[in-house]
Amino acid sequence: MSRWIDRWEPEDPQFWENKGRFVARRNLFWSILAENLGFSVWLIWSAAVPKLPKMGFHYTTDQLFTLVAIPGLVGALIRFPYTFAVPKFGGRNWTIVSALLLLVPTIAFAVLVQHPEAPFWLAATVAATAGLGGGNFASSMANISFFYPDRKKGLALGLNAAGGNIGVSVVQLVVPLIVGWAALGNWSGGSPTPGLYLQNAGLIWLPFIIVAAGGASLFMDNLSSARSNFRDQIVIAGRKHTWIMSVLYIATFGSFVGYSAAFPLLIKTQFPAVTANLAFLGALVGSVARPVGGLLADKLGGARVTFWNFAIMLAAAVGVSRAIGLQSFPLFLAMFLVLFVTTGIGNGSTFRMIPVIFRTQALRDATDGQEVLERALARARRESAAVLGFSSAIGALGGYFIPRAFGASIKATGGAQGAMVLFVGYYVVCLGLTWWHYRRRSFLAGSLPNLAQADA
Repeated sequence: MSRWIDRWEPEDPQFWENKGRFVARRNLFWSILAENLGFSVWLIWSAAVPKLPKMGFHYTTDQLFTLVAIPGLVGALIRFPYTFAVPKFGGRNWTIVSALLLLVPTIAFAVLVQHPEAPFWLAATVAATAGLGGGNFASSMANISFFYPDRKKGLALGLNAAGGNIGVSVVQLVVPLIVGWAALGNWSGGSPTPGLYLQNAGLIWLPFIIVAAGGASLFMDNLSSARSNFRDQIVIAGRKHTWIMSVLYIATFGSFVGYSAAFPLLIKTQFPAVTANLAFLGALVGSVARPVGGLLADKLGGARVTFWNFAIMLAAAVGVSRAIGLQSFPLFLAMFLVLFVTTGIGNGSTFRMIPVIFRTQALRDATDGQEVLERALARARRESAAVLGFSSAIGALGGYFIPRAFGASIKATGGAQGAMVLFVGYYVVCLGLTWWHYRRRSFLAGSLPNLAQADA
C-alpha cells in the first residue's frame, strides 16, 4: 500500500488545522517509539558492561570503556547515510527498515553474553552492531522536521528527541533489574549462569521492535515534498553554519550520549562503594529537559538559550571534576545531574537554531517575487532537515570520545579529572563560538538581519 502524501503545506494555517496537525502528530508518535527503541539498543552496552567482570569476562578497565564507546562511534558514522535515506526512500519506509535492523544487535548481544570466554575483538564487533540504533535519531529528526511548520518545530523536535533519548534511561534501569532479579535466587544449584539472564536484556526488545516496525508500516507517511537527491542535500557541507552548529552539537548531544554511555562504569570505577543503581537518572533528566530546551528556544530564541546554557554547563563540569577530587559522591551525583540537564536543554535549543538560521538565509536571498521566495523556503526546509541529521552525526561522536577520554584518563592517572578538564575547555570554546556568531550585536544587525527578530 502506498503511503505517499503529495500535498503538504504545514505553513498554511488552514491546511495545518484541517489536516496537517493530525497527520503530523500520528507520525510523531510512531517516530518516537522507533527512536526510543533505537536509543535503548544503542546504549545497551553502557548498562551491560559494568556487569561483565562478574559474568566471567576478563577485560581491562580501558577495554570496558572501549566497549561502551564503540557503539557511539559506529552510531555517529551511520547517521550520515541514515540522514540522506529519508529524502531518498521516504520517512515511513526508512523507519520500517531502521526498526527491523535493530534485531541484529539485540540478538547478537543475547548470544555473546552467554560466552564469557569470548575474545575482546569479538565483543567489540558485537558492540559495534549496537551502533545501528544510533542511526535512527538522524533519520527520525530529519523526517519529523518536514511535518511541522517552523513556528512549532522547536517543541516537536524536542519531543521527538526526548522520546528517543529516554530510551537510554530505560535500558540503564532495565538491565540491572534483570541481572538483580537473577541474583536474588534464580541461579540454581549454587552454579549461577548469569549470562542466561543478561541475554534477556537483549531479547526483551524483540517484540517492541516488531510493534514499532508494524506501526510505522500502518500509520506513518512519506512526504513527496521531502524527496531530494544526494546532490541537493550534500550542498550543506559547504554552508558555514552547518559546521558551526555541528561543533556546538558535539557539546550538547555529544555530551549527553557520551556521559550516558560512561556514567554507569564511571560510578563503578570512581565510587566502588556505591551499589545503588542510580546511573539511569542522568539520561532520564537529560531526556526530560530536551523538550524544555526546544520550548524555551521557541519563546526566547535558540541563540540566547544556548549561550546561557553553555555557561551553566561549564560551571557544572567544573563541579563534577571537583567532586571526583574530593571523592564526594553526593556532590558528584548532584553536579552530574545538573550537567545532564544542561545537555538536554542545549540539545533542544541548538536544534531549534538550525531551521531559524536556514530560513533566515532563504528570506534574505529571495527578493525577486513570491515564486522565488517559495522555492527558497522549500530549499531551506530541505537543507535544514539535512543539517539536523548531519549535525546529529557529528555530535554523536561524543558518544565515542567521552568514554574513551575517561578510560584513558583513568588508565594514566587513576582518576577521571583529566578528562573533565578537556571537556571544560571544549565548553569554553563553544560558549565563545555561540557568542561570536549568534549573540554579538554586529551579527544580529549584519549578516543575517532577520535573525534579530526570529532568534534574538
